[in-house]
Amino acid sequence: MKLIYAIKFVADMDRAVAFYRDSLGLPLKFSSPGWSEFDTGETKLALHPASAANPAGSVELGFSVSDLQRFYDAKA
Repeated sequence: MKLIYAIKFVADMDRAVAFYRDSLGLPLKFSSPGWSEFDTGETKLALHPASAANPAGSVELGFSVSDLQRFYDAKA
């Protein structure tokens, strides 16, 4: 299993992009109102607008496995 994404939900996309890019110095891969992503090596940091289901400040992690069925069977 490998962590491939950390998605941070933000209230203000422009302000969040500026913070991660300008204050922390992370290289911006691309930016849009609905999704922004930083080139941080194997694990990407992505920003997504907050919502009722995903309030500002919450984080979602994305994992990858080579064989999903085998992974599921091993954990079941």
